[in-house]
Amino acid sequence: MEAWLHVLLDQAPLIILAGVIGASFYALAQGANWLIDEAVTLSERWRVPKALIGATIVSLGTTLPEATVSVLAAVQGNPGLALGNAVGSIICDTGLILGLATLISPLPLVKSVVNRQGFIQVAAAVLLVVLAFPFPGWRDVLGAGGNIPRWAGFLMLGLLAAYLYISIIWARRDNLPDGVDLIKTDSRSMPWVFAKLVCGAGLVVISSQALITAVEILALRIGVPSSIVAATLVAFGTSLPELVTSLTAVRRGHGEIAVGNIIGADILNVLFVTGAATAATRGGLEVPVIFFTLYFPAMLGILLLFRAGAWLSGDYLKRWVGGLLLLAYLVVTIIGY
Repeated sequence: MEAWLHVLLDQAPLIILAGVIGASFYALAQGANWLIDEAVTLSERWRVPKALIGATIVSLGTTLPEATVSVLAAVQGNPGLALGNAVGSIICDTGLILGLATLISPLPLVKSVVNRQGFIQVAAAVLLVVLAFPFPGWRDVLGAGGNIPRWAGFLMLGLLAAYLYISIIWARRDNLPDGVDLIKTDSRSMPWVFAKLVCGAGLVVISSQALITAVEILALRIGVPSSIVAATLVAFGTSLPELVTSLTAVRRGHGEIAVGNIIGADILNVLFVTGAATAATRGGLEVPVIFFTLYFPAMLGILLLFRAGAWLSGDYLKRWVGGLLLLAYLVVTIIGY
């Protein structure tokens, strides 16, 4: 889709690019509203915490750009981009997006969901580092990097299926009691609710890609270096669905969905995005040295910072935690440059 958009917009006049950017922003907002509305409806219909819906169904929809970019990069022989997209998205989701959302408004924490999914979130990140570490040649890890073998990709996809299955079990067990955290529901059929939810997720993903492509072409037209465009817009663009969805959830008073979306997206970036990219490559996914010197430690550090902040915050993730997460993201970004 990205290549098709580049062909379509590459020769377009500036007025057309500006129109595409404006229309994409509108479509993003509309898609995010649909996605949040139907996620809340599912929570009410199934009587399960909104955070759990955010950590499964919503995060599956918003991580599609990362999965697409990483699998294509792996197949085309660019392992750094494939793995960097997934790891960078975890750092961006937890540091930038969750940090911004918390600074806007303290986010409610459903402890049963945050603790369980949060444990899986950290465990998945640790598993990724372990699978990438070259144990036989560990002395040369800072010189030659590592490799995630192809079988590990299938293992991660299997763990993804297990995670989704156990989430269904948790959803059945965590039914909310009557009168708790509910508003009046509408009478629409479930197929219609699912159809609108899928359309909302699709609109978010497609409009995000259109927006980033148009902005990228516009930036190159006005003289911004391509290296800066690649290092900023591409990395930010794949996390844009999580950003828009999370901020929309906070704005509409459904902060639990924002928290669940980020936790679920981090889990899926390991099990789904990295797993699919690794399974698609015969020789496995090469891991450049910089991941062991910077990105893996940064990923684990930001996730542990979030876990500590959630533990110290009580029922709402405090603004100071959001400030620290955002600061950590900025520090990692500056060091990366």
